Amino acid sequence: MEIKRLFDFLQYQLENYPRKDALVTKTDGKWIETSTQEFYDKVNQFSRGLLRLGVKKNEKIAIISHNNQTKWNISDLGILQVGAQDVPMYPTISADDYQYIFNHAEVEIVIVSNEEIYNKVKSVQDNVPTLKEVYSFVDIPGVKNWNEILELGNDHSNQDELDKRKAEVQEDDLATLIYTSGTTGRPKGVMLSHKNIVITALSSSKRVPDLPNGGKLLSFLPTCHVFERMIQYLYFYRGFGVYFAESIEMIGDNIREVKPHMFTAVPRLIEKVYDKIIAKGQDLTGIKRALFFWAVSVGEQFDFTTQNKFPYNIKLKIARKLIFSKWKEALGGDLLYIVSGSAALLPTLQRVFNAAEIFVLEGYGLTETSAVVSVNSPKDLWKIGTVGRPIDIVEVKIAEDGEILAKGPNMMQGYYKDPEKTAEVFTGDYFHTGDIGELDADGVLKITDRKKEMFKTSGGKYVAPQLLEAAMKQSHFIEQIMVIGEGQKLVAALVQPAFDFVKEWARRKGIDVGETYEEIANNPKVKERIMQDINKFNKGFGKWETIKIIELTPEEWSIEAGHMTPTMKLKRRVIKDIYKDLYKRIYS
Repeated sequence: MEIKRLFDFLQYQLENYPRKDALVTKTDGKWIETSTQEFYDKVNQFSRGLLRLGVKKNEKIAIISHNNQTKWNISDLGILQVGAQDVPMYPTISADDYQYIFNHAEVEIVIVSNEEIYNKVKSVQDNVPTLKEVYSFVDIPGVKNWNEILELGNDHSNQDELDKRKAEVQEDDLATLIYTSGTTGRPKGVMLSHKNIVITALSSSKRVPDLPNGGKLLSFLPTCHVFERMIQYLYFYRGFGVYFAESIEMIGDNIREVKPHMFTAVPRLIEKVYDKIIAKGQDLTGIKRALFFWAVSVGEQFDFTTQNKFPYNIKLKIARKLIFSKWKEALGGDLLYIVSGSAALLPTLQRVFNAAEIFVLEGYGLTETSAVVSVNSPKDLWKIGTVGRPIDIVEVKIAEDGEILAKGPNMMQGYYKDPEKTAEVFTGDYFHTGDIGELDADGVLKITDRKKEMFKTSGGKYVAPQLLEAAMKQSHFIEQIMVIGEGQKLVAALVQPAFDFVKEWARRKGIDVGETYEEIANNPKVKERIMQDINKFNKGFGKWETIKIIELTPEEWSIEAGHMTPTMKLKRRVIKDIYKDLYKRIYS
């Protein structure tokens, strides 16, 4: 069958790759499987229920869930089948943003996953005139349960009406409104059609390797983000089984239980996995410790052009057998690939994980490009330190100022109710990504910085902060870093230390750094040690852009505290405001 609408992916899986474990969610300590047939039946049942609620074509229904789960996917496809649009939202954004999005999208129904989210919705409900009803995935006293919609669909007598509504949905129809988290200002509603996402999934699938035994995937990145959502449709298309992690905190346990072949991640998560592995290596002694860090040094030299060259290939085989095999065991034993997106991944980490035969497919895209512009893959030319070649539906060119421009059928329809902002980001058919990059002779794309985040010092020199930040985060002592210096005579940085690693380092060295984050941040020996690493990595940059001064922040940077967007990007203006005293101390 030809796939044109997003719900066609499920029909395609049913006809070609039916599974007993199409979707799997852990409930009360047990993994509950939903087969392809049951998934298909429940989506239709949910759609029939929505029709009985009077849901009309183009009605907006918000879904807010604290974790990924089967009910989310049933809701998503059930909404799309009746010609309505869903508005997936991050649970972590503020109640004020909830209210803004509900009103801007004119949301009529909200589906929540737990009481905490419901309470946040309830706090703004009176200020949203269009909002008619809230449903919950779980039992909350006085709140309608999600199952009530399913029960309304038990009666098949309106199946003909559903079939008609499904047939009316066209590939160019709006499928979803995804509000960008944004590092500044109000979120913008990105309009993506069925075709936008369908064609991205089909094209991206050509870069996804074949997996053994039908393929098992672990899903934990928020489905409200277009990257994870698009790739789940791709999983349906390829006939892979999707297992939903319980939470970010439970990922380690879930990986060992599920033994997935692949999962998607953001760089920060991969960095945390690596830091934990290195911390365990630090605890080793004698020959075991020496072997561990020898293997890491071998991994850091990995490249696809040298892995088969003597004598490196001999060292790599030994490292894989003695050390890296244990890394794979700790990650379930069957893990083959990690797909990384959202931000740049350190080339060092790519090299080490690839050396360990846990291959990292780094990609690049935005919400406005339906998640993907380009991606590295063993099925295409693969260069470490790049984001691969554009997928076959996308044409990329570099503007005179270095900005990446992209064109293709996966570019958004525009920003909802905002033709002016839409016009600002398009030149003809080309979308202005806001990222700076370059294409090499093989057409491989490399991202160098965010156009809006580059700044100029008082000496007139341009600085690309993301390049510096990526280099500095190679230090195990640095959890987060933000480079500053716009209009100033020197470049500096605000640093959130990796507090747990610092404590462990201090224990091994017999140094008293205190117990609280504030004590650690104010300890001169910690600052001196972090500056030592920064000076080492500074050597890769021009004198005008090297970091001269740092200040350490006394708490962890988080989404909840406002330091970062839900996709883990730095909110630079917010961070600068939070630490304005540290900023003044640097430049006073």
